Amino acid sequence: MYKVFSSHSIRARRGVVRVAALLGAALLLGVTAVGLSGAAASAAKKPKKAPPTITVEPFGTVDGQPVDRYTLTNSRGVEVKIITYGGIVQSIRVPDRAHRMANVVLGFSTLAEYVDHNSPYFGAIIGRYANRIANGTFTLDGVTYHLAINNPPNSLHGGLKGFDKRVWQATVVPPSTNTVGLKLHYTSPDLEEGYPGTLSVDVTYTLTNRSELRIDFHATTDEATVVNLTNHSYFNLAGEGSGTIYDHVLRINADRYTPVDSTLIPTGAIDPVAGTPFDFTKPTPIGDRIRDSFPQIVIGHGYDHNYVLNRPDSTSLVQAAHVHERASGRSLDIYTTEPGMQFYSGNFLDGSLVGTSGKLYRQSDGFALETQHFPDSPNHPSFPSTVLRPGQQFNSTTVFRFSTGPK
Repeated sequence: MYKVFSSHSIRARRGVVRVAALLGAALLLGVTAVGLSGAAASAAKKPKKAPPTITVEPFGTVDGQPVDRYTLTNSRGVEVKIITYGGIVQSIRVPDRAHRMANVVLGFSTLAEYVDHNSPYFGAIIGRYANRIANGTFTLDGVTYHLAINNPPNSLHGGLKGFDKRVWQATVVPPSTNTVGLKLHYTSPDLEEGYPGTLSVDVTYTLTNRSELRIDFHATTDEATVVNLTNHSYFNLAGEGSGTIYDHVLRINADRYTPVDSTLIPTGAIDPVAGTPFDFTKPTPIGDRIRDSFPQIVIGHGYDHNYVLNRPDSTSLVQAAHVHERASGRSLDIYTTEPGMQFYSGNFLDGSLVGTSGKLYRQSDGFALETQHFPDSPNHPSFPSTVLRPGQQFNSTTVFRFSTGPK
């Protein structure tokens, strides 16, 4: 049974719950049409778009902690499923040009699979530090910190038990006529995974009637630390489990990138993409140059590199990328306040994992475009700083906008 709420503060509740705004409640309840005629009768017959809604259901437990799955749906029927374990985006269902719906992100059907097999970090919130830190070591204010080496010889995506493996507290954001949202909270204690300071983190997912999934990151600390947060969704606009993403046409708003050494740690250089397989300043199929012998492609077994986004300033929301899949007509535009974006072409998917469609995931069956600060920034003073101090706030926004168009 569903219960309709007004748009006041709503705490997440267990069991299946539907949340709607006051306007949405009125639309759901309807109006008794007795003796309507003329224009009034005509208006009554016009179909009305359903308001945005959110439902919640139990999704299992991890170490005795309950995990819930929330389903956000906008007035166009676009649907996003998010689980409180890892803040994972489990699925995003959007239409193609013929209005056929499909899930366009990679993931698993069950919680156990995420707990046991999510080494690719499908759909997860990544922290305390997204991407790699060289040798699991950095120095801040004269103190050297040592992190877990989980991607030898480096530390990757927050360590052995990063934010992707934590159960987040959920609060439903009061819906409006145009949006519905979910706020997730996690407090990372001092020296968790080796990082200094108690970090308080909020991540808010908002689905709009423009078919945008907006992600707002916010964090504060009680002592100096380093922070780099992102979402690690893998996309396939033809539909999850449909095959490779080589024919997806990609444009990245970046004239430069950060080349890496043999362990995928930035060398410190910032090189132009012009004349290399990394040039996506013009729309280019992902597979066109992915098997090139260019040394950086060889090191990454494809693309696994940070792009330095073109931006007029350090804070505005700018377009980072546009991706189009010709057969379905689906497009994805990504906007961010971050200075960089990691393009990963799913090089290490090896056919050992079964996704939500029941299909095996093989190399390049999905791509990730992770908005972020640069990898290993704590060890590169010339890179944009990832240091957060008491009294400061970490704020970051990324928007995934879905649309359809011609071939």
